[in-house]
Amino acid sequence: MHTASINNVNHQTGHLAILLGSFLWGTTGTVASLAPDVSPLAIGAFAMGVGGLLQALVALKNLQRDAKQLWQLKAYVAGGALGIAVYPLTFYSAMHLAGVAIGTVVTIGSAPFATALLEWLISKKNPFNKTWLISLGFGLLGILLLAFSEAAPTQAAHSQWDTVIGIILGLIAGGSYALYAWIGKHMIEQGVHSKASMSSMFVVSACILLPSLALTGEHLFASINNISVALYMAAVPMFLGYVLFGFGLKTTHASTATVLTLFEPVVAAIFAVTIVGEHLGFSGWLGMALIGACLVLQSYTAKPSSAIPEKP
Repeated sequence: MHTASINNVNHQTGHLAILLGSFLWGTTGTVASLAPDVSPLAIGAFAMGVGGLLQALVALKNLQRDAKQLWQLKAYVAGGALGIAVYPLTFYSAMHLAGVAIGTVVTIGSAPFATALLEWLISKKNPFNKTWLISLGFGLLGILLLAFSEAAPTQAAHSQWDTVIGIILGLIAGGSYALYAWIGKHMIEQGVHSKASMSSMFVVSACILLPSLALTGEHLFASINNISVALYMAAVPMFLGYVLFGFGLKTTHASTATVLTLFEPVVAAIFAVTIVGEHLGFSGWLGMALIGACLVLQSYTAKPSSAIPEKP
């Protein structure tokens, strides 16, 4: 009974860590809007790249200790790094082509499905229990209501083909996010420390993303404002946010973790209304309430993943 109680506490702590990470990710859109002359591709590449290097620096001891095991899992590290590198490029492009609301909905909404399929097909786990499906249904309905509440005034600016291509890119982004979330969880289950698992993928992806700034990084360092935005994006949501996400993955199934990240668009919408000055209609607030119900179901009734003991 005592062990079960400890596992439940670890389970809830892991969920809270993922929710806090999602909160930090939800600030990215508002902060990026403060540097309108910088390409979103450049902001994404810099944030993910530098954030990955920071993760590697903090997790250096863990990386050194788990180096042999990471080398044995090098195919997974490379696959996760590819997913991390593809994610910001496709996600920001999806928002540019289809609009912020639709791009975000497709990306975040497709990630739980993709992660659950990976767990089912490869890990032979079955995340498709009744609670998971009901909570995901609430979450997807909520995020659709939230998206269309914001999307209506802006969609005319995008052509039909732009929207279609943006949706395709959003699906790729959602799949790439699911890929590195699943791989991170898999490596943790193989005995790799959570910090080493996430940072190993991010540091390799940095080798892909940072050189791309030569093509996209115009104006990134043109002013103190732009530099401040770039540094915040790298240090807070992309470094601290993913440290929290990796910690949460120790006791949370990857499919549950990606559903919990539906908290991100709620935070983004609240900041857009209160700081940027965007308008959110009744359907948007209803959508946020449904996402809240989704998160409650996931946090209190989802089956916990076994806690994985780690050396400090």
